[in-house]
Amino acid sequence: MDFSLNEEQRAWQMKARRFAEEEIRPISLQRDQITDPFATFDWDIIRKGSALGFRTAAVPKRWGGYGVDIVTQAVVMAELARGDAAMSKAFSQCWKWSHLIAASCTPDQQERFLKTFLADDTYLLGAGITEPNAGSDNRLPPGNDPKAGYRLRAERDGDHWILNGVKSFIAHGSVGKLFFVYTRTNPNVNLKEGSTLFLVPRDTPGFRIGKVFNKIGWRFYQNAELIFENARVPHANVIGEVNGGAKAGSGETSGFGELELAANALGVCDSALEMAMQRAHARARGGERLGDQQFIQLKLSEMHVLIEALRSFVMRTAWERDRAAQGDAAMRESVNADFVMSFSRTALDRITELNMEIHGTADGTANVQAEKLFRDAITSHVAGDIVQRITPIQRLLARMRAQSALAAARP
Repeated sequence: MDFSLNEEQRAWQMKARRFAEEEIRPISLQRDQITDPFATFDWDIIRKGSALGFRTAAVPKRWGGYGVDIVTQAVVMAELARGDAAMSKAFSQCWKWSHLIAASCTPDQQERFLKTFLADDTYLLGAGITEPNAGSDNRLPPGNDPKAGYRLRAERDGDHWILNGVKSFIAHGSVGKLFFVYTRTNPNVNLKEGSTLFLVPRDTPGFRIGKVFNKIGWRFYQNAELIFENARVPHANVIGEVNGGAKAGSGETSGFGELELAANALGVCDSALEMAMQRAHARARGGERLGDQQFIQLKLSEMHVLIEALRSFVMRTAWERDRAAQGDAAMRESVNADFVMSFSRTALDRITELNMEIHGTADGTANVQAEKLFRDAITSHVAGDIVQRITPIQRLLARMRAQSALAAARP
């Protein structure tokens, strides 16, 4: 199978690589070491990246975006993450939600929000899903328990809905201008049957930003509380149908979040290997270059193997998602988008750990850049690693049961 990049994909890759080298890397470590979690953010890098199309890359061309395919998106994410994982995520976070507006929202919603998103270089998007008492069970709700999952309430009041509750650890929470907020509109049924998805602009009455979370990694990437106190949201901002939030948030963007994190992890792994190779070449111990020592060579070899396995997995999964978007039913059923996230976590943890070991071999001193990459390996806390390991197996087993039942029903 040939995963060679075409001319357009290669151009995007080179543009992302130059931007990472010339703009992101020079400020990455400095932004990471700022104590105030809100002050780590830098609007200048967002504006520069937006001017190059990194914020609007996924918007279809018919709306004035670039309409890049999933393979291109994966390549760009990995290249930007080589410069800084959190800055890469700040751009790619906008892709799945801007694509959702274009694919699933009404013409009125597209007119009001998508055009504004395209015109404003500082217009960032986020999604309100996680709550203080509801995280992984939002993605994998247990059975028909109506108490499981998010509890932010939305109640109808004429042409508006009144929202009350708190979302926690929300991406772009302190800097976003538009949020996709998942609510409970029927608390007496399970999450999939009683949730509704809303478009909530930052200036919505009764909506405010709460705590900005101080993380050990991805420090540039903003995560904050969204607080709703009788927030009034127009009914015209409902995406899809009332109590149809689960369906409204799925579709063509399904699986992107997992691939997004895997491609980001690939970029961090590439950066870690680059650092380790430079260290092995430049440093010596006992009169012998580190790279000539078998102990170090074994570590570098393991890093190479894991990275190339992850790169192949990411590219295959991206290719499958493109095929699915083109109507390939078999590719739509693939579980690789879930598995690649799980594997990326395993590879990322090990590779950044090996990089730390190689940087501690020569003299035992700390290396802040190696430590940063190790701290940025936080993907297991972003999308729920246990969920990523369980969900695809459940889907495969369900498919086997359905096939068995169909075979048993045949005469």
